[in-house]
Order: sequence, then structure tokens, then C-alpha cells
Amino acid sequence: MIVLYCKQSTARLQYTCSLLFTELMGLPCTIATRPPLPADCPVINYVNEQELPGALQIYNTGLLFETGTRMVDTDCFTCNGYPALFASRLQGAYPFDLLSAVFYLVSRYEEYLPHHTDEYGRYPHTSSLAFKQQFLHLPLINIWVAHFIQTLLQQFPALPIKTPGFNFVPTYDIDIAYNYLHKSWLKTLGGLIMHPCKERWQVLRHKINDPYCSYQWMDALHQQYALQPVYFFLLAKHNGEYDKNISPSKKAMQDLVANHAQKYTTGIHPSWQSGEADSLLRQEIDTLQRLTGQPVTLSRQHYIRFNLPGGYRRLLQAGITADYSMGYGSINGFRASVASSFFWYDIENETSTPLRVHPFCWMDANAYYEEKLTAAGALQQMMDYYQVCKQYHGTLVTLWHNNFLGTSAPFAGWRQAYQQFIAQVRQ
Repeated sequence: MIVLYCKQSTARLQYTCSLLFTELMGLPCTIATRPPLPADCPVINYVNEQELPGALQIYNTGLLFETGTRMVDTDCFTCNGYPALFASRLQGAYPFDLLSAVFYLVSRYEEYLPHHTDEYGRYPHTSSLAFKQQFLHLPLINIWVAHFIQTLLQQFPALPIKTPGFNFVPTYDIDIAYNYLHKSWLKTLGGLIMHPCKERWQVLRHKINDPYCSYQWMDALHQQYALQPVYFFLLAKHNGEYDKNISPSKKAMQDLVANHAQKYTTGIHPSWQSGEADSLLRQEIDTLQRLTGQPVTLSRQHYIRFNLPGGYRRLLQAGITADYSMGYGSINGFRASVASSFFWYDIENETSTPLRVHPFCWMDANAYYEEKLTAAGALQQMMDYYQVCKQYHGTLVTLWHNNFLGTSAPFAGWRQAYQQFIAQVRQ
């Protein structure tokens, strides 16, 4: 156990200590606000005005003892070769206020501040501190923890620190299950007239497989490498400008969902339309629950379309307890600067919530459409994220779509790149 000494205990401080010490270091932490301190325990002094012999001093910027949000000077600088926030103003103290820095990034504090949204109404990555300070590609919190552990062990060699091991979680969004098959007769006829092609005709005559139907190939990959993927299904009752999946009333879609639920973890991929109507979100969750026969507690937002705090509150109200949307739909990287899951902290209500956030750092659509990478470039980018997550004991969550892993000509080579990546990760 480790003791953190401060003047008062707040919800922010308790949340941050739980994440930093208990979850990322396997080290129980007790917050003490007055002497006497527990005997024979390592102590971190989080009080600027009082020295404690033998304690590790961390400069306290005050952020964890405030409520609400304000424009904060994060005071970025370089520490141990990496960016750091909230530089210390106490000589001999730890170089920066690690606790405030962790809270600022994980809580997505900056997303509560005034900002312009992108064309889809989302928080833009260009507004983030990580992008501006060029550390979006780093799980900075995991890196900080690794260096902090070294400091702790130098001062308290007997500390029983247990960092979590590296983990890889492949995830998939099924928002266009088939390219040609199982569409309404009107859409099929329109497609044949407006976009006639040999491939479409052959698929409709069942001469070749639908180019987006990569499910058997994915199953074989998962079985070969003992993977435990998570699938998210878009089940909007009606199609719209951004919702183009096969209708959940189609038997083919029902069978696809049910078959995957028998083998894998599944979650809801809330449609674009449901972002404007809570009743539609509940309807889509009920549809998935009916098709799988299982409670629905996982989600990832279509187009990564959500804002804080309203987006996460809606999920909690709908019974979702694990969300995989923490990433950008415009660039790859670590939106919350961490490669570990964490409970969402609602800053407006100043409370930790039961919603577990599972951040992803890599998405095929970002690499292809936004970053204009080739399949070879995407493979290298995935490997870079894999290596840094593994080095710093993080969890690597990747996001693929079935159409990228099929036989569609625009995505030629991407299936092979993914297979090479999996082979290297699981060797």
C-alpha cells in the first residue's frame, strides 16, 4: 500500500489515485488528510507547503481540488524525453504534477471547454492538446507510469508494484454488412441501372461471393491465432444518409448477428439517427438483444459521433457499461493519451461513473480515407502502435470494417496487411 498525503480528499483525487495506483500499478492507495500517517508505509506528499522527511514530493497544481472547468495553462515541457504537463515549481519535487496531468487527459477535460466541432459535429482532433503538442501517437499516460514506477522503486524498493500485461483486442464495426446482397429490390434494381458492373451481376447470381462478405475469412483468422474479437453491429430500422446497413428485419442480417453472438462478444453500433433520438438508441439495443438473446452492455458510436458529457450519459441511461468509442474518426492516435481502459469521469457532475471506456488507437478508415496510407503504410503504422503499447504494458485496440477485409478492389492488399500484422502480434 502507498499513502498519498494531502489537505483534502475529493472525487477527482480519489478517481485519479484509483486509476494511477490501483489499476495501472497494482498498488492500493490510501488518501490521508491529517497526521498521524499510517506507519511503515511509503508516502507521497501532495502538500506544497509542508515537507515530510522520507516522502516523495509531488507538486500540487490544485486542479484536483477544483470543480467545473476553466481555461488551464497545462505548461507543457519535456521530461525523460517525453512531453509532460503541469511542471513542478518546487525544487526537489517530482518534475510535474502527475496526478493532475493524468486527470486532465483521461477525463477529456479539454472537450468540456468551448470549441468548434467538425463537419460531423464531433470534437476535432486538431483542437486537442495531444495533436498541438505532437504526442497524439503516444500512450503518454502509460509512458509516464513506467517512469514514475522507476522513481518510486528508487525511493521505496520494497513496493510490490504489479503492472498489467500487454493485451490485444481486435474489434470490428459491421455497418455495411454486404455490398450487393440482401438489399431491397428497389435498391438492387437502382444499382444495376445506375452502376452496372460484372461483379454486381455475378454476386446477385451467386457466382462469386459478395466482396464485403469477409466473415469466414475473419473466423479462420481468429481461430488460427486464438483471438477474442468484439463485433459491433449497426441495426437501424431505417436507412439514412449515414446509416446504410442491411435492415435488421432481413433474415440474412439476423442470422449474421446471431451466428457471431454464438462465438464472439457483440455490442451495438448506434446509428447516426439514434444520436438525435434516445428512443431509437433503445430500439436498436433491444433489437440486438432480441437477435443475440443476451444483454447488450457494449457499444461503439457510428462515425465515432459523440460529445461529452451528453453522449456518455445517454449510453449509461440505456444500460451500456462499456464503450469503445474513445478515439478519433479523423486521425489515428490516442485520444485520451492512454492505452488502458478506464472508468469515465463526469466532470459536470464531479463523479466517477460505471461506464468503462476502452480506447482504440487505430482504425482502417482513418488510415485509408483521412491519412491516405497504402496497405503497407497501414501495416507499419499498426506495428508502431503495437510496439509502443507492448513496451508500456498497454492494451492495443484496433478497429476494422468487414469491407476492408473482403475482396473489394479499392481495398486490395489490406486483408493481407492485417493478416501479416496478426501473425507478428501473435508470434
